[in-house]
Amino acid sequence: MAWIYLLIAGLLEVGWAISLKYAQGFTRLGPSVATIALMILSFAFLSTALRTLPIGTAYTIWTGIGAVGTVVLGIVLFQEPIEVRRLICIGLIIVGVIGLRLVSPH
Repeated sequence: MAWIYLLIAGLLEVGWAISLKYAQGFTRLGPSVATIALMILSFAFLSTALRTLPIGTAYTIWTGIGAVGTVVLGIVLFQEPIEVRRLICIGLIIVGVIGLRLVSPH
């Protein structure tokens, strides 16, 4: 169950990162409130996952999910550039996240 909590925490991290962009420096109320709520939920799920998962593995996977998801949504929502070098780097993050999951003792 801890892995499910970690996945949810990572997806919520993507949500708060994207809502932070829409909050425009916390000048827009709705996206600002959403950002803070998603941050709290993300940390709550991460904290729950950390009850059983190693901190190094869990934190790295959490940030990896957040990084990859945010880059992908940045491309889709904000027309950020798609470059081969960026895609290779995203691929390396994905490989690292999968590798950590496979070698994790839990």
